[in-house]
Amino acid sequence: EYALTNNKSCRTLIGSNVKDMLVREGQWHHIVLFATHTSGTDERISLYVNDNLAGRHAQESHRLPSYKMESKTTVGRYTTQDGPEFVPLKNNFDLSGRVGMLSFWETGDRPLLSKVSNQMKIKSESEEDHVVKSLNRAGFDIRAIRELSNQGLTAKAPTLLYTFDKGNQSKATDDLYTEAPRVVNEVILGRNGTIISEHQMKGVPEAKAVDDLTKGIPKHQRTAFVPSGGNRYAEYRDGTYVPPYLKETARSELNKLARMRKGIVKKAVEHVWKGYKKYAYGKDELLPLSNSGQNNWGGMGTTLVDSLSTLWIVGMKDEFYQARDWVRKNLNFDKVEGAVSVFETTIRNLGGLLSAYDLSGDKVFLEKADDLGMRLMRAFESRTGIPYGEVELFDGGRSYNTGWHSNEAVLSEIGTLQVEFRYLAKATGKSEYATDVMRALDELLKLDAENGLYPTFIYNTKQELGFGNSEISIGAMGDSFYEYLLKVWLQGGKREMKYRRMYDKSINGILEKLIHMSRPTYLTYVAELKRDRVIHKMDHLSCFLGGNLALGAYTHPDGLDSVIAQKQLRTGKQLAYTCYQMYARSKSGLSPEFVKFDTPKDDFVKGHAPYYILRPETTETFFILYHLTKDPVYREWGWEIFQAIEEHCKTDAGYAAIRDVDTMQQDNRMESFFLAETLKYLYLLQDDSTEIDLLNTHVFNTEAHPLRRLNLVPGPSQ
Repeated sequence: EYALTNNKSCRTLIGSNVKDMLVREGQWHHIVLFATHTSGTDERISLYVNDNLAGRHAQESHRLPSYKMESKTTVGRYTTQDGPEFVPLKNNFDLSGRVGMLSFWETGDRPLLSKVSNQMKIKSESEEDHVVKSLNRAGFDIRAIRELSNQGLTAKAPTLLYTFDKGNQSKATDDLYTEAPRVVNEVILGRNGTIISEHQMKGVPEAKAVDDLTKGIPKHQRTAFVPSGGNRYAEYRDGTYVPPYLKETARSELNKLARMRKGIVKKAVEHVWKGYKKYAYGKDELLPLSNSGQNNWGGMGTTLVDSLSTLWIVGMKDEFYQARDWVRKNLNFDKVEGAVSVFETTIRNLGGLLSAYDLSGDKVFLEKADDLGMRLMRAFESRTGIPYGEVELFDGGRSYNTGWHSNEAVLSEIGTLQVEFRYLAKATGKSEYATDVMRALDELLKLDAENGLYPTFIYNTKQELGFGNSEISIGAMGDSFYEYLLKVWLQGGKREMKYRRMYDKSINGILEKLIHMSRPTYLTYVAELKRDRVIHKMDHLSCFLGGNLALGAYTHPDGLDSVIAQKQLRTGKQLAYTCYQMYARSKSGLSPEFVKFDTPKDDFVKGHAPYYILRPETTETFFILYHLTKDPVYREWGWEIFQAIEEHCKTDAGYAAIRDVDTMQQDNRMESFFLAETLKYLYLLQDDSTEIDLLNTHVFNTEAHPLRRLNLVPGPSQ
């Protein structure tokens, strides 16, 4: 009607090309048409598409001023008029897709079709805008629409409600004109159209549904995953959006879908473990294209040890205990040749052993962790107590800084040892583990960096500590230092307030100096500093910050409702949305290593590191935000990432890194953190039954190994 009134064709209305389209094929849209009586026989017609006004004009009213059911409704290819029969139209208007919900809301002074007890009174254009924005925020979920009275609307249900799915589109009944709203037989999740229909779920065991989706279906026979593109879920961009309340029935249906997805992620873990066991068992890494293994971390079975907590969490207990036997019989740190990274060995190997012990209680893991911990302590034999970057684990081995920065230690490597060694100290009763790592952190904090922002290099070979450069990064070489300031405070039961104060000081510095907004769509990102010059670049590694800010907000000493906690939470949500866009806007649905925010036309572009190496930081943030807020959108975003990984990274033996996220060429590499972190977070994101509690009992190390807080860790006598 809008097109004809304005002498336009439907194609002109939709747009002659993709950029101009109001309505795009393959996407879900929220379309609202208002016909508002203004005076006499006149009315105002307003058309909204996805929260935006598409057109508005005045015309003479053509609506029938009677109670007779003479209205004619066309839905898809079927029409009804004064009777129960649905007849195919000769000149049908084929929607080439699916309508999920058609609702009629009466807003005038008197009802035309039925008795309405609670009517919305809409007269002005601003009231129309308010209603559309409220309905749009409800995201196509009728249960949320019924809660709109909480947002200032007076109507709690539509006058007429007609829902259907492609399973019964041609078998609709004549219930279109019922006085009571129909029961909604499907959950419509989000404006982008994830749908669970009851006819899809009834009588389908979850295990069978998982098998149908994954078991024995070659990639070339499956429907290819095609990213839906960026700029969706725009309401999450500014970090203030709160989703509608979900009642218990809706939440139950969502959890049912999540359990199915969790099972699919577990099958991904099983797939990669099968390949690792066949081609590289006991090796540091699986090479997923050549079907072989390599010892590039000193030959410590790094993938096996790094995967222990994941095997336990997903329920692969047989594989866990088989790996335990390998650790007991074959893991010998005295045979490790050459030097290893103190940082990587601590977070992957020591963290993996400690988490396996914490989860299972098996002393084999604690004994091996104790042996490894004593060898790693050589790194603290520097003049300043700030650890060296590399250590030789064999008997009589030395420690020293990495060759390319032989006089300096790396910030993130200094400040990302405390969670592991403090746990080891409590479990073994050997206090020196905690004493040395905490002395190093305390000495570093005495430097009192301006705004709490520390440079990435620290001199540790001179008599006194000093800053080794003036580069500030929340990505590579800086990230987990800020992460552990918060986690050390949480691990210690929130008693060591100097670490919380230092964390808040650093976060305030980040918010003031490093947080910026892009153009044209105002994405929030965290930049870098080099010699006080802002570098508008954001690493994928920096995507951990969204979840860390949220965790800091929920545990803030002044409470979640305090101004500073709300600011941290809002920024965390903003960064989560930006990191989601880093995936959604690429051709593959995968994120590059970093992006550059230096173009006003496209928000960001991929830098000279276009590869994706199966990194976990974005899914980590989604997991934390869902765990804390229960907003199902984070599950949807994580599921998109998982589907992209399945589509482009999966091989016969495991999963491969991608050389370029736009060309999708695979690389013969699979880091141990893919099993330790990425798949674990994707699994936990869909798991509401986990005993891991971020607010009360557990702390994750930076390699996603869960450890109980120190007051819950039994000592050696226990």
